[in-house]
Amino acid sequence: RTFMKKLHFLIIFLISIGLFNSSVETKELEVAWETEAKFELPESVIFDSKSEALYVSNIVNHPFKKDGSGYISKVGLDGKILELKWLESLNAPKGLTIVNEKLYIADVDELVEVDIATAKILKKHKGIGAVCFNDVTHDKYGNVYVGDTYTDSIFRTNQFGQLPLWLYSPNLSPNGIHIEDGKMIVGSWGSVMEGWGTPEKAGNLKSIDLTSKKVKNLGSDKPIGNLDGVESTGNNSFYVTDWSSGKLYDVKKNGRFEELKTLGKGAADHEVLLDKKLILVPVMTEGKVVALKIN
Repeated sequence: RTFMKKLHFLIIFLISIGLFNSSVETKELEVAWETEAKFELPESVIFDSKSEALYVSNIVNHPFKKDGSGYISKVGLDGKILELKWLESLNAPKGLTIVNEKLYIADVDELVEVDIATAKILKKHKGIGAVCFNDVTHDKYGNVYVGDTYTDSIFRTNQFGQLPLWLYSPNLSPNGIHIEDGKMIVGSWGSVMEGWGTPEKAGNLKSIDLTSKKVKNLGSDKPIGNLDGVESTGNNSFYVTDWSSGKLYDVKKNGRFEELKTLGKGAADHEVLLDKKLILVPVMTEGKVVALKIN
């Protein structure tokens, strides 16, 4: 009985110091800088090491509308906008990735390939059946993947310059996609609604084996939020944004997560520069990019 009483007090003590608390309090990340609020629905930001610049996609209008109003901005690492309309005449550009000095842009139902040095469009890869291309990533072989949130699908480029369907998985609703260690980590939006309304069911992180294409939940299937960007922390977890709440999370590979910062509704597809200790987050509803210091 004495042993059980001691054990009881020990458990109470551990709970009181937060050891058994799934949402352990962490020091909130500090803001390094913010750009001017000149962007128009900025959705994604990516860093190009060759030009030492950031590129930001601007949807401008409706995320499905093909009206040629979308554009890409060029920004310095200090947050100064170098060229607001570096590349114009896009539709509703979202996710970005860079492969072999080419910028790839998710643009409604096309994957746009751009030569960074000349800011010229080289090719537009059409995704047959695509409705809303969102995030873009690439593997170590240079294959480029683009997710379609509305059709639960992921497309991949091939050696013939085509963009065929690579995977369809019910309820995948891929928003953010990130590849490492032979796996694609997917930030799921949840149940998709017209106009990007807040769905009844929020999303979580999922993992796709690049070889077998087997899809599974990362940890449990516990909903986290309307997930957008996914990037590695470099420490066995992922920085993940929740678009609807505007929060930035650290999500462990067992599915546990903790909040790091609240930025504002529309926190979207971010970039992480581990060597510079920066997380760069576009905030769509505020028209700016926020740089956070990594502790």
